[in-house]
Amino acid sequence: MSSYGVATQKALSEATDIPTNTVSNWVQRNSVPSNVILKCSVDTGADARWLVTGELAKANSSQRSRALKGKPLYDKILASGGKAVLRRILDAYGFDTQKELGDLLNISSGTISTWVRRNFFPGDVVIACALDTGVSLEWLSTGSGAMQDLPIAVKNSVLGAITLESLKLVAGKLEPQGQCIFDNRFLPKDISQDSLRYIYSGSRAWLISFDSLELSNGTWLLDIDGTLDVYSVSRRPGNRLRVSGKDGEFECSVNEVKAEGIVAVCIKKFL
Repeated sequence: MSSYGVATQKALSEATDIPTNTVSNWVQRNSVPSNVILKCSVDTGADARWLVTGELAKANSSQRSRALKGKPLYDKILASGGKAVLRRILDAYGFDTQKELGDLLNISSGTISTWVRRNFFPGDVVIACALDTGVSLEWLSTGSGAMQDLPIAVKNSVLGAITLESLKLVAGKLEPQGQCIFDNRFLPKDISQDSLRYIYSGSRAWLISFDSLELSNGTWLLDIDGTLDVYSVSRRPGNRLRVSGKDGEFECSVNEVKAEGIVAVCIKKFL
């Protein structure tokens, strides 16, 4: 109620579009659903830790000035369950497998698999993950915004830093992963920064410019029959291409593949 700037349960009901009798039940049962806590934090800007535990000051004490999203936001949170929210939880913890998450939280693999199968939104786990890792609660809940909400002072302290959209290449599709900060001193001088995106897959990562769409010799993000991947391309006479990827090499005509962007910087992990 403090976060929404209201004084009564009825006013809270009107602000959240949640029935008054439902709000009353929370009081009687001494329990507020985790999804409602998530919605309140994202909707009002209130600090999630303060909402859950009462610790720390509210992140935003002037809630009335915010444009509240109400039921559309609540619906968006509930619709962000299943595989998508599980993937974000794993990324926040830096885990590759469901077993690692289960071992950390003492949750069975069967329960985690049920989230995916039933497209379930595990609100309690999302809150615990946000408090545990410090990632953005909005990103964790809905996939919107940046994974990490870095203070402006931190961003400005990095000389020549630029903010790029981050995308994960999964099964031939690009999945939004928020934003990342990159030192522009590593960029080629003739590349437009506005066209760049950070894309990664496993141990491979690239800065890709989406301005260049006319195929030439180089490394490209290609769409082949609706599936995206990064390939080395060299032109051949007769409007032919030689295309090399992680799974092999082949030749084709120029019009058999679609160029999505050219790789400006290739980043490799050395383990």
